[in-house]
Amino acid sequence: MNNRFAFYLSFAFCLFIVSCSEAEKKPTEYNWPILTGFPKPQVPANNPMTVAKVNLGKQLFYDKNLSANQSQACASCHVQKHAFAETLVTSKGSTGDIHRRNSPALVNIAYNKTLTWAHDGLTSIEQQILLPMFGEDPIELGITNNESKVLARFATSSYKQLFKQAFPDYEGNIITFDLISKALASFVRSLISLQSPFDQYAYANKDDAISESALRGMSLFFSEKLECHHCHGGFNFTQSTSHEKQLIDRRPFHNTGLYLVENKITGTFGYPEQDTGLDEISTLSQDNGRFRAPTLRNIEVSAPYMHDGSIATLSEVLDFYSAGGRNIIKGKYQGDGRLNKLKSPFIKGFVMTEQDKKDLIAFLETLTDEAFLSNLQHAKP
Repeated sequence: MNNRFAFYLSFAFCLFIVSCSEAEKKPTEYNWPILTGFPKPQVPANNPMTVAKVNLGKQLFYDKNLSANQSQACASCHVQKHAFAETLVTSKGSTGDIHRRNSPALVNIAYNKTLTWAHDGLTSIEQQILLPMFGEDPIELGITNNESKVLARFATSSYKQLFKQAFPDYEGNIITFDLISKALASFVRSLISLQSPFDQYAYANKDDAISESALRGMSLFFSEKLECHHCHGGFNFTQSTSHEKQLIDRRPFHNTGLYLVENKITGTFGYPEQDTGLDEISTLSQDNGRFRAPTLRNIEVSAPYMHDGSIATLSEVLDFYSAGGRNIIKGKYQGDGRLNKLKSPFIKGFVMTEQDKKDLIAFLETLTDEAFLSNLQHAKP
């Protein structure tokens, strides 16, 4: 029980007990699949959650008609069994464009404060969804300049009925990208994962839900020696968290010492020019190499890791943090990231035995939610 009490103390700031006398839900209110006592995600006032909207969003999420050339759907890069991520190092768009970033897992996105790997101003899922739809560099779904053709594909009797159910007030049976983005955002918000063995142990008081090895790994994870919880904290195991009880932005972007590459033109050192992180948005030099710390929920099934998919396994990830960064001794990205002056103070390295590594991996594996990965409510219609 000591481990559990230690966990509760560490996370008291993010767990809020909801009164049993809470007013009855309105008939139209969406029933969030969350644990008793957990806060509800924030939802835009102009796009309230409904079952009909989530169902429409799911249909659209899996429909390749949403890409201009009908070759890809949202689900092509966000695969359920991989926690709605994919196994490619970086994503490949519908026209063959190779992206510079790894496809992030869509796990508890409803609780995210910020979206994508490195954009502190992108806080709306409805807004973010427009990027893969209309982005041109790189092209993902490739809708730009093909808007009318794509919309025409959804003017079927079955889709019109789904849109009418989801948006009773929309006029003239005209399907728009605004409605499509709202439906997709609703489905993405419904992807809640809170049924892992860790959740059974921490919140359902099931002492045997995780192994002794995982318990040791949990103690290491929350220790000041390893510092993991500083960037991967809270019930969602990421600083990028917002809900009805927490509105503060915890600035969840960090330089982890992944790179220290010389810019041959300027003579400066930092992350590779093809992707320098948050500084592309903020224009602040101190944000070079800063990327959002993702949730660790279902991390076991969402390899490869890091913003560019450059680390293949959890074992290698732990070696990277143990070393305090990455030293690339030859090749295009040669340089010692451990010496990066902008590196987070939490990335200082630590001594880890082979047993420590096994225990840490055992703990991370307890964050795998098999029910989420096989939930038919999230699966292809």
